[in-house]
Amino acid sequence: MLLSRLSLLLTLLFSCTAIQAQELKKAFKFSTFYAAVNGGNSISDQTIYSVTDGLTQETIATPFDYSLSMGVRKIARFGYENRANAFYDGTETSYSADANIGKRNGIEFLGEVTYERQQGREFFNQHHFFRYIGDKVMAKVEYLEDGFADIEYFEASQRYRLKLGKKFSIHAGVAQRISEPYGYDPLAEWKLANGDIHYTYLALQEGYTHNLTTGEYMAPDGTVVASNTEVWEAVTIPEVLSEYSARKRNELARQWNYSVVAGFDFYHFTEDFWFHTWGNVMPYHYDTGGEYMYHNTVDGQWLDYSGGLIFGHRFNKHIGVFLEGRYNKYWNREWYNFKCGANYVIF
Repeated sequence: MLLSRLSLLLTLLFSCTAIQAQELKKAFKFSTFYAAVNGGNSISDQTIYSVTDGLTQETIATPFDYSLSMGVRKIARFGYENRANAFYDGTETSYSADANIGKRNGIEFLGEVTYERQQGREFFNQHHFFRYIGDKVMAKVEYLEDGFADIEYFEASQRYRLKLGKKFSIHAGVAQRISEPYGYDPLAEWKLANGDIHYTYLALQEGYTHNLTTGEYMAPDGTVVASNTEVWEAVTIPEVLSEYSARKRNELARQWNYSVVAGFDFYHFTEDFWFHTWGNVMPYHYDTGGEYMYHNTVDGQWLDYSGGLIFGHRFNKHIGVFLEGRYNKYWNREWYNFKCGANYVIF
């Protein structure tokens, strides 16, 4: 459902900006289609020892890491961004892609899907956005799914833009986002009067079985998952509760959120000094009356915000410093990354 709505939004935006074939060709001018395979070794093999039936050992090997990426992108690079590689390979990261306003007015977009394996675990990641920047109006729609970080995020916004000089802009408008259902406890029906969980009965309902003769516990497919009660309670039950809770939450519909948004962008660049920053704040959110809206968790309104900063300064031809980062705090979750450092060049 989420992807279908995103596709519809993207289709409408493209239709409005590229009615004729010539205009569509112009929209894709200077864009790049790419596909790539990346790989390498993962974490080292681990040796596990057991004394259950005498001393035995088992080596657990982790398969190599890899990623399969394909996509299309048209994002103008800011002055401080270097094209480090001759080709796009799907591993690129750009803080400036999170900015509200791009290097130039007009259309920019990114569509990328990646199937990867990290440390023996497989993930499907995707990142799509479409951005239009004009002198007085701006719009953006974005969808991000990061399986490794467990982040799924959708946001669209339409804003009025006010330019204050050539470097600074403020903007305000409305935003639409999708969130997970809040205030739902999938384990509530299994709680006893004393607050504990009737976990064994829940596991039996999920298809697990217990052999009273041998004391072993089996998974729904018949695999032995615990040889005694201690292992069952310490190892298997937490996994059962986690999988059950995740499945029940995924059965609920995602929640649409409608918010007022305001933000700013500032960009200054010279060969020796650059400063790029942006921010957004959402102080008001329309309450649709849904049972699992975030309003019910906080008893009213709350403040969501995000921002980014890119700074660099070359003091002379030898030494320079840099700082880059971005931060998001939406609902009860936050995600961020940053990097900073110094370079010294010897001639």
